[in-house]
Amino acid sequence: MKLEYRKENIILKISVEFALVIIDYSEQLKVHKHYEIASQLIRSGTSIGANIWEAQSSESRKDFGHKLKIADKEAKEVEYWLLLCKSSEHIKNYDEELDGKLLSIQKLLSRIISTNK
Repeated sequence: MKLEYRKENIILKISVEFALVIIDYSEQLKVHKHYEIASQLIRSGTSIGANIWEAQSSESRKDFGHKLKIADKEAKEVEYWLLLCKSSEHIKNYDEELDGKLLSIQKLLSRIISTNK
């Protein structure tokens, strides 16, 4: 399935792709009965892209920055949940690629937020 993005916006693209990967990973967690962590990951992992998407229609530069800061906070929350998944003896088959994808989003968000100031 090809997703349509506004003007090939790279942050939108990678945040939507990340959300889809998080959904898949959360489904794997549910299979192994890790429902609470799966739920938290879906909420925070999809919220990153939702806030970035919403920022594209912001009312002002300040509003744009605020929405991206919320996305950045959600990314930090995802980082926490992924750290638990990676560190837990009860969760197997952690996908290390999640770390790299999240780091890419965090770096890009950081650059956009600092440039917007």
